[in-house]
Amino acid sequence: MTVENFVSFGEQGAQLTYGSYLRLPQLLDSQHLESDPPAHDELLFITIHQVYELWFKQLLHEVSAARDAMLGGQEGGRLWWAQHLLTRVHVIERTLVQQVDVLETMTPQDFLEFRQRLAPASGFQSVQFRELEFMSGAKDPRYLDRFKGITEAERQHLDARLAEPTLWDAFVATLASFGLASGSDAEISASMRTVAHDRDQYAVVWALAEALLQHDELAANWRARHVVMVERMIGSKSGTGGSSGSTYLRSRLPVRYYPLLWDLRSEL
Repeated sequence: MTVENFVSFGEQGAQLTYGSYLRLPQLLDSQHLESDPPAHDELLFITIHQVYELWFKQLLHEVSAARDAMLGGQEGGRLWWAQHLLTRVHVIERTLVQQVDVLETMTPQDFLEFRQRLAPASGFQSVQFRELEFMSGAKDPRYLDRFKGITEAERQHLDARLAEPTLWDAFVATLASFGLASGSDAEISASMRTVAHDRDQYAVVWALAEALLQHDELAANWRARHVVMVERMIGSKSGTGGSSGSTYLRSRLPVRYYPLLWDLRSEL
């Protein structure tokens, strides 16, 4: 007689539970209001931004894996896996944009009830968001000098992202693995014209290029949606961290991670 191995699910197993697996006691105890008396909409504000940070964590997880899959190139890489993960990135980024709708159910008057309590904290200090920009290809070490109040561990995270390959570096490595010239911007542009005109031979390269461009476009959509939301909430007021608020955010709207892929449209 054999005894089958089995796992007892649910309460009868007295083992892992839904709440313990998700660390719900800790998670649900992470929303602490600063306003006194408590402002009703501060909980919404905290929740939305914590959810953003959770999605940023997931995006970093997916982008890192997609980059590593591309770095292996045509032979050693898993280019189909990179495509799959970038598709997931796109879906998450659309969710980020849609979440602004929830935040906009808060009126400017409701926000002003607790806004002063936030200073000098600012969304500018989101280390994970800056990591995403660095990993996407928009590396700018000057941000390390502008960050105020971040921990040594957070600074090390940013330093590491500045030092490691980006999604763009991985894509350029993929081009090279197909025998396409990639030593300069001019060579990359010429190679991409070749790819664009021979999609049968270079189908996966074209698909990855389009996936990167979609990532770039969705990041731009989020920045645009964010700045309009900020203007709707506080107009032209300065940010709580001392930034110029919407003026700074609008200055970031022209940012493009992959200008060569955008320029390709004019060259086809």
